[in-house]
Amino acid sequence: MPSGSASAKPAGYKLATYKSSEGPRAGLVVGEEVFDAAKLTGKPAYATVIGILEDWKSAEGALKKAAAGAAKSRAKRQPLAKTKLLAPVRFPSTIYCAGANYADHAAAMAAREGNPPPPDPHAQGLKPWHFIKASRTIADPGATIKMTGYAKAMDWEIELAAVIGRPAKDVTKEKALAHVAGYMASNDLSARDRGRRPGVSDTSFFKMDWTKHKTFEGSCPIGPWIVPASDIADPQNLGLKLWVNGELKQDSNTGKMLFNLAEQIEQLSINMTLHPGDLILTGTPSGTGAESGTFLKAGDVVKIWIEKIGEIENRMV
Repeated sequence: MPSGSASAKPAGYKLATYKSSEGPRAGLVVGEEVFDAAKLTGKPAYATVIGILEDWKSAEGALKKAAAGAAKSRAKRQPLAKTKLLAPVRFPSTIYCAGANYADHAAAMAAREGNPPPPDPHAQGLKPWHFIKASRTIADPGATIKMTGYAKAMDWEIELAAVIGRPAKDVTKEKALAHVAGYMASNDLSARDRGRRPGVSDTSFFKMDWTKHKTFEGSCPIGPWIVPASDIADPQNLGLKLWVNGELKQDSNTGKMLFNLAEQIEQLSINMTLHPGDLILTGTPSGTGAESGTFLKAGDVVKIWIEKIGEIENRMV
């Protein structure tokens, strides 16, 4: 169908943060070009992605309209290939991370401890559970992650990340996805050898140290941009892949989650508000280093890819 037809599909966009002479700015990626979001829409508050998400009810339509007219706009643009993309959300108020949310990963980790595969948590009446990463742990696409001197058992975990666009409190799973602005790829890097406190008995209730295990600088690479939720028909049907130095380590699909995203939002929002810009990392499938006892070393390059979203890579140093 000719591009000038009234029935032609309008140009889509991806919401990014890019490095500019003015500092980090929110950008719209339209095709192979990047536009400044505030300048293209004429809305100064859209200079940051957080500013856009806080106005998502109006921003969603404004960004679509701006992207549709970008080709004919006089707004300055720059080639995507020459643009430095940063972590899209700078900085989320909270990063929620789902634990043991793929059956194959949960089974492999149990086997590592000499235990049988855990039963389906739904059959046990269990609910999704999460831990929290600090917001300053995020890392840019292409950033180097310092691990030497901190962890000897640094692990990789590809995860679909959902970005909240509308405040969510006490929402049902049937309405949960309406609060999602979009999706990114993420890597929940984990310092496995820092997860247990030295000098504390393995049988102690206070043995685990989730902070040192999961929250350290660079432990949450995200990106390369936010794909609007309206462009992802089903977040529970996306391919996931992770490579270390070109070797495929994780290869799965979000449909294999134990608790889907809607169930996670429902549980997280009980008597608590999820705010625009909050991130939910939805869990990782099998293929992690902890399952085989193989971990990252300095110089390794980790690349992650999620279907319909894109890819990022980071080097360990």
